[in-house]
Amino acid sequence: MTLLPIGEPVPDFTLPASNGEQVTLSDYRGKNVVLYFYPKDMTTACIQESCDFRDANQEMLSLNTVILGISLDTVKSHQNFIAKKELPFLLLADTEHAVCELYGVWQLKKLYGREYMGLVRSTFLIDAAGKLVQEWRKVRVKGHTQQVLEAVQQL
Repeated sequence: MTLLPIGEPVPDFTLPASNGEQVTLSDYRGKNVVLYFYPKDMTTACIQESCDFRDANQEMLSLNTVILGISLDTVKSHQNFIAKKELPFLLLADTEHAVCELYGVWQLKKLYGREYMGLVRSTFLIDAAGKLVQEWRKVRVKGHTQQVLEAVQQL
């Protein structure tokens, strides 16, 4: 698993986004970025997490912070998810899990005794200079958005 050092620049990347464009992380320099990785569109915990971030979006924007979500789903799946849940931020499609690997969230998982590779729910707070401020790995959804918001408020 790749560990990103706190205080160091995060890896840059470009992925297709739910708005039909290519999004490059470094295009957001000058703004803080909440980058959250989640396993799958339209699943219970992912809906809850995304809706919690949706509900915190206005406050995040007022703190010079944008939210970007990443999963392995396609752009079309992201567009449907955004439409159904009224998400006001971009979702990025990492269908080949290259960015997940860069950020160390593509890991061996176990479910009912079966092992498989999968995306581990994680969030990264990146400052306006593109440096990692804080990370949350193996996230439990309940209360997570509040933790992230409190960290943003301290920037």
